Amino acid sequence: MISLADLKRRIDKGELSPEAALAQSLEVIAAQEKTIGAFAHLAPHPRAQQQGPLRGIAVGIKDIVDTSDMPTQMGAEIYKGHRPRADAPVVMLLKEAGATVAGKTTTTAFAANDPTATLNPHNHAHTPGGSSSGSAAAVAAGMLPLALGTQTGGSVIRPASFCGVAAIKPSYRMLPTVGVKCFSWTLDTVGVFAAGVEDVAVALSAMTSRPELLAPAAKAPKIGVVTQDFAGPAEKAGTDALKIAAAAAEKAGASVRELKMPTLIADAWRIHTTVQQFEAHQAFAWEYRENYDAMPPLLRKRLDESRDIQPADYDEARSVARKARVVLCEIFRDVDVILALSAPGAAPKGLDWTGDPRFNRLWTLMGTPCVNVPAHVAEGNLPIGVQVIADFGDDAKALAVARFLEAALRA
Repeated sequence: MISLADLKRRIDKGELSPEAALAQSLEVIAAQEKTIGAFAHLAPHPRAQQQGPLRGIAVGIKDIVDTSDMPTQMGAEIYKGHRPRADAPVVMLLKEAGATVAGKTTTTAFAANDPTATLNPHNHAHTPGGSSSGSAAAVAAGMLPLALGTQTGGSVIRPASFCGVAAIKPSYRMLPTVGVKCFSWTLDTVGVFAAGVEDVAVALSAMTSRPELLAPAAKAPKIGVVTQDFAGPAEKAGTDALKIAAAAAEKAGASVRELKMPTLIADAWRIHTTVQQFEAHQAFAWEYRENYDAMPPLLRKRLDESRDIQPADYDEARSVARKARVVLCEIFRDVDVILALSAPGAAPKGLDWTGDPRFNRLWTLMGTPCVNVPAHVAEGNLPIGVQVIADFGDDAKALAVARFLEAALRA
């Protein structure tokens, strides 16, 4: 993989030109893309910028995010050839920081269930996860040092886990979602993929002008391990990953203890789908009503099955979510971060399913920052990650503890 932070250091020192840094990515894309299939569209003539903290850095944009100079087709036939007039604000944040958009990365149709043909770089017989399939795979394959994804259920953290890369789902609305195809306005969150935690921090700091995100690794953090029993059991490989991460953190000097979540937190996990599907019916009203037969079949089936959700159910679900966020804030008074699984286990075999987001849903609903840290490699050379979760707005703390954990796991 290509380290964004390393590229940036070399460029800043004059050891590497922005053009040469960009060329590295383009060479790997040319060599790997035919096999991996991480891109929906490649920029025809990408040029390195000369200014900005991310100059020379090639970035992939998930293909539900508007770009004015490339199609935004959302993995769906309905939008084939669609060309937005303007870049989404999050794309402009990258361009203003000096990054070069190398292409649009593949997404499951409308960032939902219908999968892409993208392969997992670690084992081509397995999914890279979804819905941000191409973004995770492109970083894992060394094609890009940086890529954007989105998460409504588990679409940043889960593919990062499956592909063995670092990623952050920042606090809700740290990155703008204007110009991103909406699935659920209460849940949709733009996230960032890169090779390691420092790389993710450098990118997010440059995009948001937040230097505090570059804080060094935490020292002796207080970590609460949450197994999310209410979400069902993990696979053995997933359980092993969480145990390995917790043991490494404790050995490195962290205070580690298991946390039991209050009933209200489990209730919030259960109502995530109510919020998501109620809002999805409004977000996809035009596609579902005017283009029903052309809708991606798995998403169409999902909408068919959730037509009976009533406004009162939605209102109650939102009330539960609000109360759960207050309770979660209290939990974070006793620990710096929560450590939890990023996925039930390793990437499923085949490309017809992108994996289960049940260990991600709660944290998306809570709006908390989550950082995936690769923790274990299961049979078949398949990575499994864990997620470091901090309180809402404590993205710097989440990254600092994630850097601590990453170093502990490498020791």
